[in-house]
Formats: sequence, C-alpha cells, structure tokens
Amino acid sequence: MRYMSDANQKLKEPKPKSIKEVIPYLKNLVGKFFYRLFYIFKLVWDTRPWILAAMVFMAIFNGVSPVISAFIGAELLNALLAAYNASVAGLSSGFQWVMTLLILQFGFMFIDDLLNSVNRILIRISNELVSNQVNLKIMHKAKTIDLASFDSPQFYEKFENASREASNRPIQVTNATFTIMSSLISVVSFVTILAAISPFAPLIIIVLSIPSAIINFVYRRKNFQYVRRRSKDRREMNYYSRLMMDKDIVKEVKMFNLADTFIDRYQATYMQYFKGLRRLITVEGMWMILITMITTVVHGGMFLYIARAVSVGTLEIGAYALYTGALKSIARGISSLISTTASIYEGTLFIDNMIEFMNEEQSIKPIITKPRSVPRHQQHEIVFDNVSFHYPGTNHDVIKNLSLTINSDDTVVLVGLNGAGKTTLIKLLTRLYDPSEGVIYLDGHDIREYDVSELYRIFGIIFQDFGKYAVSVKENIAFGEIEKPIKLAMIKEAAHQSNADAFIKDFEQGYQTQLMRIFDEKGQELSIGQWQKIAIARAFYNNSDILILDEPTSALDAIAEQEIYDQFDKLRKDKMTIFVSHRLSSATIANKIVVLEDGKLIELGNHQQLMQAQGHYWKLFTTQAERYISGDI
Repeated sequence: MRYMSDANQKLKEPKPKSIKEVIPYLKNLVGKFFYRLFYIFKLVWDTRPWILAAMVFMAIFNGVSPVISAFIGAELLNALLAAYNASVAGLSSGFQWVMTLLILQFGFMFIDDLLNSVNRILIRISNELVSNQVNLKIMHKAKTIDLASFDSPQFYEKFENASREASNRPIQVTNATFTIMSSLISVVSFVTILAAISPFAPLIIIVLSIPSAIINFVYRRKNFQYVRRRSKDRREMNYYSRLMMDKDIVKEVKMFNLADTFIDRYQATYMQYFKGLRRLITVEGMWMILITMITTVVHGGMFLYIARAVSVGTLEIGAYALYTGALKSIARGISSLISTTASIYEGTLFIDNMIEFMNEEQSIKPIITKPRSVPRHQQHEIVFDNVSFHYPGTNHDVIKNLSLTINSDDTVVLVGLNGAGKTTLIKLLTRLYDPSEGVIYLDGHDIREYDVSELYRIFGIIFQDFGKYAVSVKENIAFGEIEKPIKLAMIKEAAHQSNADAFIKDFEQGYQTQLMRIFDEKGQELSIGQWQKIAIARAFYNNSDILILDEPTSALDAIAEQEIYDQFDKLRKDKMTIFVSHRLSSATIANKIVVLEDGKLIELGNHQQLMQAQGHYWKLFTTQAERYISGDI
C-alpha cells in the first residue's frame, strides 16, 4: 500500500543543485503556485459563483477608491486656500465650489464605507459557506478511503493538516488575491501621479521593497515547513487535550489522578513546538525592523523634497497633500502587495495538505472494468486460497498461508488466543483489506472482482469495537441497513431477537429515546452490555446473507449470552454464520471450528472431533472449563 500517490509526489519540490537548475526550479515553483491558486478559486466557485463576482467588483472599486479620494482631497485643499485668499482680499470667496467638493467627498466616503461594510458581511458569509464546502469534500473523500490508510500515521498527518487548514484558507487566499488586484490598481495610479514630479521616486520605493519581499517569502516558506514538520506535536497536543474532555475517559483520569500528567505532557510538547516558532518569528521581525528603519529615512527625504517645492512656489499646497499621499500610498501598496502575496504563497502551500488528502489513492476497488454484481438473499461459498496478510508498513504476517472453505450452511467459530489473527481474517473476508498474497473467492470468483458497495451489503457484522451512536434507539438499530425504509415493527423485532427490548421498554420515550448525553441532556446512558445488545440488534435488523459476529457476547452475562445463542440458532438457518468468541462453550453450536495460532490454521473440525484429537483446541477448552468450575472466571 502506498501512502503517497504519484500526484502527491509531484507536489514535492526538489531544490536546485546547480545554477543551471535554478530557472527550471523557479518555473516549476511558479507553475505549482498558480496550480494551487486555481484549485482554491475552483473551491470557491464550486461553493457559490457570486462570491468570486463580488470579490472582483470590490477589488476594482477598492483599487480606484484611494486615487479618487486623493484627487478630491487635493482639489478641496486648493479650493479652501483659494477661498481663504479671496476672503482676505475682500473678493467673492468661491465657497460654493468648496461646498460642492465637500458634498462630493462625503458622498464618496459614504459609498466607500457602505460597500466595504456590505463586503465584510459577504466575506463572513462566504467564509462559512466555503468552510462548509471544504468540510463536505473532506467527509465525502473520507468515506472512500481504505481502512489501511487509517492505520498510517502519515495519513493522519495529511488528514489533520487538511482539516485544520483547508476550511479557512481558501476564502483567505481568494480575498487576499483580490486585495492584490486592488493594491496594484492603486499603486500604478499613484506611480503615474508621482512620476509627474519625479520619475525616480516610485523607482526608489520599489527598489526599497525588494529586501522586504525576499524576507516575507523566505519566512512564509520556513513557517509552512516548520508547521508541517511539527504536525506530530500538534496531534500530541490535541490528543492530551481531548483526554481531559472525553466523557468516556474522564472518570478514569480523575480516579487515577492523571490530569496533571496529561497537562504537563501537553505543556512540554507545546513548549517544544513553540520554541522553534518563536525563533522564526523573532528573526523575521528583526530583519523587518531594520528594513523599516532604512525605508523611513528615505521616505523622510522625499517628503522634504516635496515640502521644499511647495515652499518655493513650484507646487500648489494641494499638490503637497496629493504627492505625499501618493508616496505613502505607493509605500503602503507595495508593502501590502508583498505581505499579501507572501500570505497567499503560504496559503497555497498549506492547501497542498488538502490536495494531498484528496489525492489519497483507493486500492480497495474492483480489479476489473465492469465489476460483478453480488447476488443477494442466496447461499454463498467462501474459499481462502493460500492467503497471507501483513498490515501496511510492517513485514510481520498476521495471516500465514491460510486455506479454508466455508460452505453456505456452515456455522463457523474462529478460535485462538489474542493476536492469533481472528479479527484480521474477518477484515479480509469483508474486504476491508486485501490479502498480501493468495486469493479469497466468493461463489467461485475473486472477491476483488465484485462491486465493493454491493459486497458490503451481504454482510451483517458486529465488530469487537462496535459503534455507539449519539442518536435515537430506533436509528441506532436502523443503521444496520440504512438503505431500507425504517419500519418500527422491524426495529422492534430485531431488538427482541437481541433481548435489547427488555431494557428499551423501560425508557420513557421507548425507541425514540436519545442515547448518550452528547447532544441531549436527557439522553440515556447505556452499560456496555446494553450497547452490545443494541449492536447485535443492528446485525439482526440487516437481512444479510452472511452473519459475522466478532466477540458478540463479551460484555454479557452467561444467561444473556445463552439467550443470544438461542436466537442465533434461529437466525443462522439458511445462511452462513461466522463468529469469534473467547468463551469456548459457545463453539459447541458450530459445525466448523477454525483454530488459529500466530496467523496459521492449525486445527479444523467440530467440537467432538477436536476434543477427541486432544490438540490445541482441547487444551484451550479444558483449561477454560476448569477455570469456570474452580470459580476463577
């Protein structure tokens, strides 16, 4: 199993090893930047096209707005001076023109404030919509990802990074991109204005901005690389934080006085994480302070030059406001261009997390172009042909050269010590994993040839770590076969078969009772044994062809266990039943007992045959029986 697809590999950027490689490296870098940017724009467009349209309009408006304001302000200053001089000279003051300019200025300010206020509302709404769209994409992708991926720390790093960054980065990057458009319009306009008195002034400002640009880009990349490299630290912090708030664990945390231990570990991990981040921030800040000091001195000289031109009459008083404003606007605009472009660059790097997650390859899929349909509600035959399996990233075979045939009317019990491979065998049978070697056949065909979603529907299964869902009793049971319409009579019948109805009927709201108190303070908390009966009811509700039960009665007492197996006797007629149980007394109902040891099939037969053979099964059974008799169990 590969954890990084070819597409993901292409996102990696090998650094140039010689001068000749620099230009291709830069082209590659720019190409990937625009690819990521396009990916973000598409995310926003797929959410709502009007979001991009609104951003384009506001980018253009905000680009020309400072220029218009500067011209109106300069003209107003000249008009006020002219009116003042006329009034002193006893002439008509021309205040009507001043009033016209004031109305124009305040009218434009009102429109500017109104549009930007509306834009802030739209940005907040857009951010919510895009975040939701991204989370939905992640959830839809997650449902297609193989179980093997969830066993990989590398996958969890991608998943954590995608979930953490991708929901808010797209709208930030998109908004920042259009902010650049606004800044460019403003800067170009003011450069044109300033060039009228000195073509060198804009050039000096641009040259001064180059060091700032380099620092910004270098440290945005360093920041991205650091955050990504320390993903494990963030996962550890989240883990220790969740332990302190997990309702299922908090009682143990309190009883064993573990709180301070987890808090200390959280703090130690954080300090280790923060140490490197603080250094990056400090060094970047020192560089920026030095650049700012140099820039301020140069700007002061330019202001002095313009002030002198006004004082000797070369320029009007309004021109001082216009040109100094142009200088400040160009400086602010270029600074905004640099910082915003750097933040976009950083944002596009972080969006790689989502791209890599979305490119995670799926290996559990049909191996033929036209997958076979899985016939429902008929008898089946399963054949394991020399099957071996090791979990991804390991070399140890959990299942070793196993061959086994399970016929349509078999009741099979998998027996063995912990780690013998029982649950893994079930995961292979249900095609949550594929064998490392060998083939599993269903009705004479390679199980990999079948449509996966159809294949899953023929199994009614309870895993050892079955799900406990914070929904109603009715929904918990109906999850056994979510595709069919929910009928309360069928829900009740499944609950009766698992003996869950014995406690459900005592609930005030019956089958409408909300389970767990995560969302409803009146929710019902169940014991592990009651949850297990709900899980068994879920399997009974699914009218499956093959019933698979992984430790179905581990949390039940002996009487409840016997009641469940009595129900199994009825349910397993005309269907294949496979279950795992450590209580070997339950194995006596099976016609085929599969004894596993270290992933190997070492014994096969029914209870009588294996007891007569006095092998591994006989030893396990008699040992357990003696412990029951002596009262050790």
